[in-house]
Amino acid sequence: MILALRKILSDLRADTFFKVLLAALLVLSAFAPSGIASYPSLVDWSTIAALAGLLLLTKGLEASGGLHRFGVWLVNLMSTERVAAIYLVLAAALLSTVLTNDVALFVVVPLTLSVCRLTGMPATRFIVFEALAVNVGSTLTPIGNPQNLFIWQLAKVSFGEFVLHQLPLVAVLLVALIGLTALSFGGRRIDARESDSSKLDGPLLALSLLLYVPFLLVTDMHQSAYAFAAVLLLYLLMRPRVVAQLDWGLLLVFILMFIDLRLVARLGAVQELMKGLELQIPANLYFAGIGASQLVSNVPAAIALAEYSQDWKVLAYGVNVGGFGLLIGSLANLIALRLSGDGKAWKMFHVYAVPALLVAALLGYFLLFRI
Repeated sequence: MILALRKILSDLRADTFFKVLLAALLVLSAFAPSGIASYPSLVDWSTIAALAGLLLLTKGLEASGGLHRFGVWLVNLMSTERVAAIYLVLAAALLSTVLTNDVALFVVVPLTLSVCRLTGMPATRFIVFEALAVNVGSTLTPIGNPQNLFIWQLAKVSFGEFVLHQLPLVAVLLVALIGLTALSFGGRRIDARESDSSKLDGPLLALSLLLYVPFLLVTDMHQSAYAFAAVLLLYLLMRPRVVAQLDWGLLLVFILMFIDLRLVARLGAVQELMKGLELQIPANLYFAGIGASQLVSNVPAAIALAEYSQDWKVLAYGVNVGGFGLLIGSLANLIALRLSGDGKAWKMFHVYAVPALLVAALLGYFLLFRI
């Protein structure tokens, strides 16, 4: 436990985003110290509980070795560079619908780097397309990314209703992405056969898989706190090491994000600015979601704009489309390029992501307001 605490503190000291949020909180608190006692009420604890449960379940799947086995099986199906790209893009998109976009990248990107080392394929371009893929795939479900999880808890709609609303956008974006992938990679034959000597923790894999659906069902009933408590207890009893490996620092970052953004939203100058945007007009909210994502990333954008509009359908389209474009649009973009190890990957990313933003913005607008 002490080692786990030290790792959390070490990760937080190295996390620039956490330090920015903490500094902002200190400044805001200095101007209004009487409001500190109300800070817990600013946090959407149902979203935090749902996010914690998902992180724990996906950590269990990862620690079991099951995801790695799946990845090796996928790699062994590849025959050409184009086929490899399509497989990896589809795998990233599909995994992100249930494992969140960042977890999908932690699975797919290391496999991609391994395959590219063996075959000489262009790793950076693969990873750029995988970043685009998780932005597309994670848009579909309430658990695909943090902004969807927040919007889902806020809207209090069913899992199925959320998916049905997002499905048209995801379908057209996925078709466009697969087409672009096929055009961007050649037909050179590859031999990427890999053997897997890693150990599989069968009981942990079974536990994680068996808990997934009940967790989603209880969360869908808007009882995420009870769902997380049950999952946490079972892991503590059966695999406490998984609990210790959980990214608790990420949860703290989200708690700070809720407090900071809601404090900022209360400022008079900010309220006047937001009134001027006329966010009660759906089209304005849609483009505000896209624009704000380019400035502060789509998760903070969702939290901030939710203070001024309850139109979850438009907000969900706006902030998910906003994940494309500039690198900061989605934290998943930053994770993907960081994992690539290529300091110049951001240039290639923007070559594809900025046009993708324009296309996605037009498609989203058409689906929302012209059909």
